[in-house]
Amino acid sequence: MTVKGYLIKNAQMPDGGIKDLLITDGRIHSLAVGINDATATIIDAKGCVVLPGLVDLHTHLRQPGREDAETVLSGSRSGAKGGFTAISAMPNTSPVADNAGVVEQVFRLGQQSGLLDVFPIGAVTQGLEGAALSEIGAMADSIAQVRVFSDDGNCVFDPLVMRRALEYIKKFNGVIAQHAQEPSLTVGSQMNEGEVSAVLGLKGWPAVAEEAIIARDILLVDHVKSRLHICHVTTAGGVEIIRWAKARGINVTAEVTPHHLLLTDELARSYDPVFKVNPPLRTQKDVMALREALADGTIDIVATDHAPHTMESKECEWQEASFGMLGLETALSIVQKTMVDSKLMDWAQVADRLSTAPARIGGYSDQGRNLEIGAKANVMIINPSASWTVDKDLVVSKSRNTPFHGYELPGVVTHTFFNGMATLIDGALINSGGSE
Repeated sequence: MTVKGYLIKNAQMPDGGIKDLLITDGRIHSLAVGINDATATIIDAKGCVVLPGLVDLHTHLRQPGREDAETVLSGSRSGAKGGFTAISAMPNTSPVADNAGVVEQVFRLGQQSGLLDVFPIGAVTQGLEGAALSEIGAMADSIAQVRVFSDDGNCVFDPLVMRRALEYIKKFNGVIAQHAQEPSLTVGSQMNEGEVSAVLGLKGWPAVAEEAIIARDILLVDHVKSRLHICHVTTAGGVEIIRWAKARGINVTAEVTPHHLLLTDELARSYDPVFKVNPPLRTQKDVMALREALADGTIDIVATDHAPHTMESKECEWQEASFGMLGLETALSIVQKTMVDSKLMDWAQVADRLSTAPARIGGYSDQGRNLEIGAKANVMIINPSASWTVDKDLVVSKSRNTPFHGYELPGVVTHTFFNGMATLIDGALINSGGSE
């Protein structure tokens, strides 16, 4: 008998109800109690939670140019392993994704992998240099249909350039995703400015460098009446500025990374560059403010800022090491640990912050859909009662710079389905997407 699809039995839905879910022809065919289908592969999901496939609005895939650290294919594998059915490729590649040719290359590589949707993010400025605007219109009109633009890794520091970018993207309802970092306040900075940086003798990265840009750009987007997204918010002060803006109806959204929900600058005392990240790990007070903001919706989404680096780039002296951490394979477990197990959020809110809301911000119409009949079957399953120990040597990414090596984390992603196709079954990738 030909297998026609997958029947997920006895699963907990995001709202807490227990139902069966039948996937056929790439879509959710049925959603009810007591579904039977002899032609489907049955998955017993008792004790597990079914969520819409996760969507990451902030992924570094390094290709083209740094394929030694990551490729579109290896990053897609890492995403599928973590329960993602869509990831957004940041433009700080070599060459920079500041034109239609590069974003189309990344888009096609994502299609070739077949593991998830890869949505290229276009650069705001040429070469990420912050001066002249990139080919924004050409990227928006390309086959990639880019709607999110960012110079991530660099701040669009010139207010006039930022204003022009916000004005330009209005005609196709785009969004500027800002890396909030006032460069004149962070020259040579190595970690959060505070007690720990003073003790270690490392140049501090003040919170105000982030907060000043957040405040400036909120005022700009309110003036222009466009769309602004703040990348990787890290400070309690930044949260309060965003909360102020939202109370006034200003069109701003924001993200937080899993590592900023859990880790603090105290880890820098080890001088282990695996904890060196941009923006830096902050204080416990900041961590608690970020968790509260994610729970109450001030921060809209969780985004991984998955930033792979070669061993040579990370296993060196702190001052010489690259900024960045892996994130795709551990993201949902960190969110469960910090937000769900602490009772700050339920699974319905997780589905919103890690799937529905990022898809809405990015304009990804077939992603982030509620689990409903007729929707494309971009679905994942997590066993929240299981746990696992992170081993950097077993990650799917080409790089090994996870800050969670040796951590025992709750929640095991067991299955991922992309457009109805299983990419992860019982925790094992079954569709590798081909060779590098």
